[in-house]
Amino acid sequence: MAWVFLGVAGLLEVLWAYMLKVSNNLTRPVESAIAVVAMIASFVVLSMAMKSLPLGTAYAIWTGIGAVGAFILGIIVLGEAATPMRIGSALLIVAGMVGLKLASQA
Repeated sequence: MAWVFLGVAGLLEVLWAYMLKVSNNLTRPVESAIAVVAMIASFVVLSMAMKSLPLGTAYAIWTGIGAVGAFILGIIVLGEAATPMRIGSALLIVAGMVGLKLASQA
């Protein structure tokens, strides 16, 4: 169950990052509120995952899901550049997350 919590926490990380971007420097109240609520929810669900997962593994995968998820969302929704170097770098993050999962005892 901890891995499910970690995945949900990572997706909430993507949500708050996106909402922060579209909040226009926190000038849009609805988007800003969603960002803050998603941040808090992400931390809460991450803490639930950390009850049984190692700190380093949980934190690295949480931030990795957030980073790669935001990267993908930026390309698909915001039209950001999908250069070979950016894609390759994101794949390295994913490889690191897979390695941490495979090395985990939980």
